[in-house]
Amino acid sequence: MTGDVFVSPEKYSTEVFAMLRSFYPESRLNVFVPESRKEDIENTEKDGWFCKVSVSGSDGGLKADTEIEGENRTFEGSADDAQFKKEFGAWFYSLLSERTGKSLPWGNLSGVRPTKPALYGILKNESRETIEKYYRGEHFVSEEKTKLALDIAEKELRVLGKGFDKRYSIYIGIPFCPTRCLYCSFTSNPIAAYRNSVEDYLSCIRKEMACTASLLGKDPETVYIGGGTPTTLSAAQLDILLSDMEENFNMEGVTEFTVEAGRADSIDADKLKVLKDHRVSRISVNPQTMNQSTLDLIGRKGTPGEVIKAFNLARKIGFDNINMDIILGLPGESAREVAYTLDEIKKLRPDSLTVHSLAIKRASEMNRVLGEKGVGIFENSDETMRLATDAAREMNLEPYYLYRQKNMAGNLENVGFAREGAECVYNIKIIEELQSIAALGAGSISKKVERTTDDKGDISYLIKRCENVKDIKGYLERIDELCDRKAELFG
Repeated sequence: MTGDVFVSPEKYSTEVFAMLRSFYPESRLNVFVPESRKEDIENTEKDGWFCKVSVSGSDGGLKADTEIEGENRTFEGSADDAQFKKEFGAWFYSLLSERTGKSLPWGNLSGVRPTKPALYGILKNESRETIEKYYRGEHFVSEEKTKLALDIAEKELRVLGKGFDKRYSIYIGIPFCPTRCLYCSFTSNPIAAYRNSVEDYLSCIRKEMACTASLLGKDPETVYIGGGTPTTLSAAQLDILLSDMEENFNMEGVTEFTVEAGRADSIDADKLKVLKDHRVSRISVNPQTMNQSTLDLIGRKGTPGEVIKAFNLARKIGFDNINMDIILGLPGESAREVAYTLDEIKKLRPDSLTVHSLAIKRASEMNRVLGEKGVGIFENSDETMRLATDAAREMNLEPYYLYRQKNMAGNLENVGFAREGAECVYNIKIIEELQSIAALGAGSISKKVERTTDDKGDISYLIKRCENVKDIKGYLERIDELCDRKAELFG
């Protein structure tokens, strides 16, 4: 089913569209606001609107005139804009739930960090009952997801321990991959087209390292090198990158050092030995799926056999903290295919397993391909998530962090599972925004996190950001400007 969605004013469009997409995942909906297609908006009686929402003032309050497929409803609420959005969000969720006969696992929570309210509640010494009331009563979150949010928040604080907001962490983005997977919307570029730029890119990373050390000191707590695929770099280039880290920072004081090896077709013994020699403590070998037909469909080169070979090679070289990523909701995959992937992973017994729900983003190639080929049946569900959870627990892996993305198949979540002691501290801190992150490389975002305490003793965190440009050419040309941005943020 396709349809047009009209929202006015524009500031309400994100919430309205996200909710509609969650309740009508198989529909192709187009959102219009007054600034985007005036000729349609002017004709308020236009036939064919899937949904219309018009918010306006009414006797000191606000009201939303809503029409869904010809049925008109009106909601009236507080004149305070923030309060009205909250009240309207609850009403709109209830309306869609009534119309479809469905409820969503996360209710009307649309943010990417659904565990954050639980974590902050614990920090404020709120009771578990109070926090549950927030999730269940105010946001219609299911009992299962409410418990998951609370359990993970408690786990996060146990892993972090005291002083979790001290020091800072470093993220380095390596925006190169052997090839680009169809679902990818990250800053990633085929390495073949940029081989001549890699040395210049590493030189710019070196400049950002020096800038970061001068601003924040030489003692980061954790370091995470992601991408892209960092192991797209040659062994010699990895050695240069990691040697530069050692020149600029006190790496002996780093408590956790992660490098995403990611793609099995980018891993070999020489690269793994370089990582080991530089005391990298945690790596990822990410299959996404162990079904070859799916890998072919999503454009991810390599085979499940290469994943197994790379994983075993990493074990042989001495890595004792290996993560694996999988994606639920890939096109053409039902519970049977997911179960097969999990059975293959259980044979390897990784130290952590990150379970992603597919998010179809506008920037991904898959979004275009699905539109052209009509491939859009996603089988991600509570069943497949439960399969993943059960498999993780069979491997003695427990959930320790969680986040969500827009347009996720099944309105579910991404969950990290780990054995005791193998949790990724960086993942917790970046998701919950509990520590400043200096982010280096094209497309990365630095965050300055400042802890404040009010008169009642309640703790909160003020977050400021600065972004690096995504385009590699722009990054190389504007590196001095990007260092100045960091100086303005952290200075």
